[in-house]
Amino acid sequence: MKYDECELQLSQTIESLLVQRNLRQMQFAQRFLTPGYYLRAAKRIEQCQGNIVIATGFPVSDTFETDGPIGALALYTCLFALGKNVILVCGNPLYQALHQRYQCAQIPLGKGREKQIQGVVDTLQPELIIAIERPGLTADNTYRNMRGEDISHRCARFDDFIALADCPTIAIGDGGNEIGMGNIAEHIATLDIIPSVTKCDELLIADVSNWAAYGLITFLGIWYQQDLLAEIDIEATISFLSANGSVDGVTRKNQLTEDSLCFSAGVDIIKQLQVLSESHTSSAN
Repeated sequence: MKYDECELQLSQTIESLLVQRNLRQMQFAQRFLTPGYYLRAAKRIEQCQGNIVIATGFPVSDTFETDGPIGALALYTCLFALGKNVILVCGNPLYQALHQRYQCAQIPLGKGREKQIQGVVDTLQPELIIAIERPGLTADNTYRNMRGEDISHRCARFDDFIALADCPTIAIGDGGNEIGMGNIAEHIATLDIIPSVTKCDELLIADVSNWAAYGLITFLGIWYQQDLLAEIDIEATISFLSANGSVDGVTRKNQLTEDSLCFSAGVDIIKQLQVLSESHTSSAN
C-alpha cells in the first residue's frame, strides 16, 4: 500500500518524539523497524470494520501496573466514540477493576487454558488485535518482567489468544519483554532484558507504552477531523486505576506515575502531538 508522503513524514516525526527520552534503549530498537509504523498501524485500525480487541495489563506483584491500561483506555474511548466495535481483554486483577465501566472480556491466568481462551476468541470473533504492554512469552516459554523475574503464574497467556484468533495484530512495547517484540528479538538480545519471542504484524515502540496509543489517536483525529487527543484525561484515568490498586511498574508503588514518570509527562506528549497534528492539518490545507 502506498502512503501519502506528508503522512509518512508525520509518522516518522511521531516515532522519533516517542523515543526521545530513550529510557530503555528504544532508540536502538527503532533501528530494526521500517519507518512509518505508526501510520501503518493507524490505517489498520481505521479500516477495520469488525471487532477490535485491545489487550493490556502487565502484572506487578499481586496487582497491575499503570503503563498499558492508561493508553488502552484512551484508545478504547477514542474508538468507541468513532463508532468502532471495541472490547478490552485482560486477566485478573485488572479485569475486576475495569469490567463495570468498560466492555471487557476475561482470560484466565496460567498454563493449560487454551479451551477457555478459545471460547473467548469464538465469542469475540476479533478482526484486529492491539496488545499494549502485554507480557510476551520468552524462548523458554515463561513470562519475565524487566528484572528477569519469572512472573508466569501471574500472567494470562494472551499469546495463546493471538494464535487462536488468527487475525492481524498490532503490538506495543517499551522494553523488549512485551508481545510483539519477537519481531526484533534477535536484535535486542544485547539489551538488559529477556526478550519476548511472540511476533505481531505491526510493532510499535515508545518510551512509555501508553504514549504509543496517543500516537495512533493523532492519526485517527486527523482522518476523522476531530481533536481526539483533547478528550484524553490522563489524570482522571490514572487516579481511577490507582484507586483500584495499580502500581508503577518501575517503583512498584501505588502512585500517580507511569514507569517512574509523573503522569504530567504523558500530558506533555499529548500537547506535542496536538501541535504536530495542527501543523500537518494546516499544511495539508
